[in-house]
Amino acid sequence: MKKQAWLPLLVFLVLVGFLAVGLRLDPRDLPSPLIDRPAPQFALPSVDAMDQVRDSGDLRGQVWLLNVWASWCVACRQEHGALMDFAAQESVPLYGLNYKDRHGDAVRWLRERGDPYVDSFFDGEGRVGIDFGVYGVPETFLIDREGRIRYKHAGPLTPELLRDTILPLIGALGA
Repeated sequence: MKKQAWLPLLVFLVLVGFLAVGLRLDPRDLPSPLIDRPAPQFALPSVDAMDQVRDSGDLRGQVWLLNVWASWCVACRQEHGALMDFAAQESVPLYGLNYKDRHGDAVRWLRERGDPYVDSFFDGEGRVGIDFGVYGVPETFLIDREGRIRYKHAGPLTPELLRDTILPLIGALGA
């Protein structure tokens, strides 16, 4: 009988342990099954020129960042200043993926706030975003010369994250 009296206490302690571990996890640290795998191929029109389709294969041979954004995204507004500063450094090309947005809203957003992107691809239906495993916007991917995803960040980029995490990774990739 005494062994059975300890069973609920043991179960409770195990649950408390799982809860304690879970509370220490960063909810923005979303594992991606695409890390170290080839980035999904796509051909999308440019936000600036809908009649010009860009193919992701054209980006092979260089290290580049892909930032998934939308005009309706509040967190995208938070990170925009950091993206403008990053683009001014010209360390690697920064491309945008405009996700599930209206074309006119995307154009207006970039005109009003500034355009940090070498080019921004229009993914109005979100199909390419789904191929990348996008949970929400903003998300950013670091892609190497061979077209493999080397890093993913969910949530807004900050100057500290760019300086302390992304720039060292870019350096390690030889860019």
